[in-house]
Amino acid sequence: MSITRQQTRAEPVAESARITSLDLVRGVAVLGILLMNVVHFGFGRMPYLNLSAGGSESWLDWVVGIGGEIFVDQKFMGIFSLLFGAGILLFIERAEARGGRPVLLNLWRNALLLGIGILHSLLWEGDVLIVYAVSALFLISLRKLPGPGLIGVGAGVFLLSVPVLLVNQAITDATDVALSGFWTPSRGDEVDFAGLNGAVLGLTLLGYFLRGLGMILMGAGLYRLGFMQGAWSARTYRVVAGVGIGVGLPLASIGVLITALGDYSRDVAFIGQVPNTLGTIPASLGYMSLIILWNRGLDSALKQRFRAAGRMALTNYLSQTVLGVLILTLLLSDLSVNRAGLLLFVLAVWTLQLWWSLAWMQRFRFGPAEWLWRVATYRRSQPLRRT
Repeated sequence: MSITRQQTRAEPVAESARITSLDLVRGVAVLGILLMNVVHFGFGRMPYLNLSAGGSESWLDWVVGIGGEIFVDQKFMGIFSLLFGAGILLFIERAEARGGRPVLLNLWRNALLLGIGILHSLLWEGDVLIVYAVSALFLISLRKLPGPGLIGVGAGVFLLSVPVLLVNQAITDATDVALSGFWTPSRGDEVDFAGLNGAVLGLTLLGYFLRGLGMILMGAGLYRLGFMQGAWSARTYRVVAGVGIGVGLPLASIGVLITALGDYSRDVAFIGQVPNTLGTIPASLGYMSLIILWNRGLDSALKQRFRAAGRMALTNYLSQTVLGVLILTLLLSDLSVNRAGLLLFVLAVWTLQLWWSLAWMQRFRFGPAEWLWRVATYRRSQPLRRT
């Protein structure tokens, strides 16, 4: 779907030209991401990776934590990454239709995103926008590949993160790295993980990047084949959903089992992540297929709210961090909040964002962060209020 050449270079996309399946998937993904990020806001890095490192005080906390590992961890971020890859190709298509310089414009756009990510990382270390901005360079250089080629390259890049995990485990075992500050809380007589073993830290960051880049390239390929636009048959989406979830979630469950049987020791810190990583691609595609099928059904107020949340996904992603850091990291830092308690925060933020997203989009063309990003991209004033 591309806009006509009669439109001005910086004109907003017409409502009729929007791909509603992308908006809906993006809305579900950005809200789903909070389910895992909230653990980092509330407890820090270690309990995010290691369920025994904090926040698990009752059987309900363990149920919530294990459920997050199986059903949420890497899946919604995987969907978000797939969407980012699709978004780059979509932006280039529409820029070409306007008669502009799409590659240069996209490079500038992602340089701005890099700046946003750097600022965001100063507030919270879990930022993903930096990875996306850097990954955009690789996708732009490979953009002429056909859909299957992008998917194949993306899958290969993603799977490279598995041997990275295995190497990290081998280094950990061979050097007796305590992983304090990463897998277990730091003690006064231990050096923090970041300063203890630079190789392990560097490989960990490389693994995160490979997963993000791989999913972004795959997302571009799937967009090129029409998968995200809902162009495939309903039967195909049902098959992808069944196979993807049927493969991905059991793999994630195996990862949880390996880590639990290893008593959450450093001996399984990285090896336990391998099954979940292998299950990320099928589970993410399975989830996305279900959302696309949902988009095909009768319209509803709830769908409209999720689509609105997706249209201002950057605003919602950044505001989740602001709310999480302000409330959980700062204001409630002295209170004992368990994993189950964090779900109340998540539900409150979901309610708030589903409400304000629709209220805002009914009055304005873009979310606040999206509008500022657009103004900086085109370096000219942009219409914001709906006429």
